[in-house]
Amino acid sequence: MDMESRDELKKRGIKRLVKSFGYALDGLVYAFKYEQNMVVHIISMVLAIILGIILDLSSFEWLLVFLIIGLVVATELINTSIEAVVDLISPNKHPLAKIAKDTAAAAVMVFAIVAILIGVFIYLPKIINLIGELL
Repeated sequence: MDMESRDELKKRGIKRLVKSFGYALDGLVYAFKYEQNMVVHIISMVLAIILGIILDLSSFEWLLVFLIIGLVVATELINTSIEAVVDLISPNKHPLAKIAKDTAAAAVMVFAIVAILIGVFIYLPKIINLIGELL
């Protein structure tokens, strides 16, 4: 691709900006429709928000919850894109393709484990207090 055609593709403007949001939404919809783990992340997000409302999280706690939700979902989207590119480049099984896909999935798993630990740190004391108040 020569520089002129790249410059043409990268033109700026409101129409291009609106289209870029549409492309991003297409990516979210694809991941939700076809990636089982994205559905798990979305269900977990909804449960975390509902529980946060019930437990009356502080502003800082909400900040942490939304930050970690965003990181987990974004990492899952990056994992999905890596898997698609690997499948495009290497449609047959290849050891390097497996490494790329497995390590991308591991990144999501690491963030998910961190999300669980942060959730335990934020929610568990509040749940224990709530149970103590009910007894």
